Amino acid sequence: MFHVRALPSLTRTGVAPFLSHRRARSTSSISAARTEHAPTVSGRNNTDHDSDCPGQLGQEGGHSSPSSRANEISVDFEQTQEAYKSKDSLELLRSLVVFKLCSYDFLVDKNKELSTLGQKVLGRTLFNKVMKMTFYGQFVAGEDHVAIKPLIQKNQAYGVGSVLDYSVEEDIDEEEIQQKDSNHNANVCVPQGNDHGEKRYKVDSELRSVHGEVTTAPTYFHADEAKCDHHMETFIKCIKASGGASMDGFSAIKVTALGRPQFLLELSEVTVKWRRFFNFLALQQGKVVGQVSEQRVELTQLQKSLTELGATGDYLGWFTENNKGSSGSIDVLDWNSLLDDRDKCADLLVVPNVKLGKLEPLLKDFSDEDEKQMQRILQRLDALAKHAVENRVRLMVDAEQTYLQPAISRLALEMQRVYNKEKPVIFNTYQCYLKEAFDSVSTDVALSCREGWHFAAKLVRGAYMYQEKGRAEELGYEDPINPDYESTNRMYHRCLDFVLDEIARNGNANVMVASHNEDTVKHTLRRMNELGLMPRENKVYFGQLLGMCDQISFPLGQAGFPVYKYVPYGPIDEVMPYLTRRAQENRGFMQGVQKERGLLWKELRRRAASGELLHRPVY
Repeated sequence: MFHVRALPSLTRTGVAPFLSHRRARSTSSISAARTEHAPTVSGRNNTDHDSDCPGQLGQEGGHSSPSSRANEISVDFEQTQEAYKSKDSLELLRSLVVFKLCSYDFLVDKNKELSTLGQKVLGRTLFNKVMKMTFYGQFVAGEDHVAIKPLIQKNQAYGVGSVLDYSVEEDIDEEEIQQKDSNHNANVCVPQGNDHGEKRYKVDSELRSVHGEVTTAPTYFHADEAKCDHHMETFIKCIKASGGASMDGFSAIKVTALGRPQFLLELSEVTVKWRRFFNFLALQQGKVVGQVSEQRVELTQLQKSLTELGATGDYLGWFTENNKGSSGSIDVLDWNSLLDDRDKCADLLVVPNVKLGKLEPLLKDFSDEDEKQMQRILQRLDALAKHAVENRVRLMVDAEQTYLQPAISRLALEMQRVYNKEKPVIFNTYQCYLKEAFDSVSTDVALSCREGWHFAAKLVRGAYMYQEKGRAEELGYEDPINPDYESTNRMYHRCLDFVLDEIARNGNANVMVASHNEDTVKHTLRRMNELGLMPRENKVYFGQLLGMCDQISFPLGQAGFPVYKYVPYGPIDEVMPYLTRRAQENRGFMQGVQKERGLLWKELRRRAASGELLHRPVY
């Protein structure tokens, strides 16, 4: 993905003057007309739209001192003229039509069949034109990194950066899998060269949806290692394009594009089992209090308990020799370090098998081939990170399905340890619809503090709630998703508050608030005011998808906040799975879209009344 951040100096380097006057200015000096209706930026007495967030973790009572109130800011998201001045009236009409179509369940559920029928009836050329006038034009910037430049330049002129995402997603159904299985004895990973032998494998049944089909989520299924290398080259092109357009770009990557999902599933299972074993031991010692990162296990009791369970390894000796547990106890960070030393402590890596009632090797199904696969993924990630550093671009590791996410997060963590020492280069994504989201965030923050690197996160709510719940029910394990949207909101704000507090405390954390929820954005602005965090510090970013929530993105950008549009691109035929997910997500939060539709209508009526229906953006 590719991001553009080269904004006019008034926005980034000249934020302080307009903050002191508590009035926002346009992000460009090209046209005086663009400064006539800047978004309102005011003090705390204008913030009547408080969000239903949990209690604050920072300052008590959530009140700022009188001396700091002069610098406090809030942004008015109701000024449609400012929110949509980067759009002509036809673009506003397209948004209204697309959002309305997304509200019809039949069109969303049958979009594949309707697309196939449309191509047959209209022909490919005419069908593509219709798509560019509707869904594709709304949510996708263009077919290649050249075609998207005009849109990126326009957004940039209005204070909004861009994150380029090559959004080609493979959409493999049951019939195709059966064909692959019969033709290739399943998907075979055949690396380039003869020194990377790897077992043949079948797409695991657990990677399929509850309906028996492979999910259309952004997961890549590979025929061979060469395809992984091809995806890596695609990401490198995005990184270079991002670096060429901006000095502080973002580029997003998907780990499933760099290795086979079956391996990620296995690594996720290993990671989760090991963490849960620590929780079991802490509970056994009565040490389960506070945050997960604060729980400790006494080493002497640990050795005794594991010996009684049948373990033969010298845990006490290993932790002592590696300068851990000097206080006589270890925490989950120390415990996880055993996984980093798999070659030397294989005898220590054992977990209980509930069915057999005994300990068994944690890595019994983790073969040498899996180790090689891990190394190849890390090598590809390392190549991407090096290109990112060379091009002054930051990498955003996308979140994926929950049963693959522990492995993805662990691999991202390995890269953060290497590349985030001096500044944040690798950003990991945390899905706050997961019950364990806060534990994951707080643990990784604690690790970054202990090891001395910059914590960097993108916080999202999550896109596959219903799919994940259905899968958990069918396979008979505990649902990993929060029970409802309200609890997900509370989790999101809890994680966000924790990271904001960390930023205020030592400045070694960064966060992108990737949310279309206006209350969450307002909550973030209020917390930044309380903690004295200024937009120009570039520690707190905001992000929304292209084609959605312009009434949030553009006022933020014009008020001097670092805000980004997630800008997908790719050929129409190959981007169809992505468009399917956009339609489904729109249906999933139609309440927010309904408000956006109301604002769009309001702006069109305003333009009609003022004779501005032929408005053309100036930049």
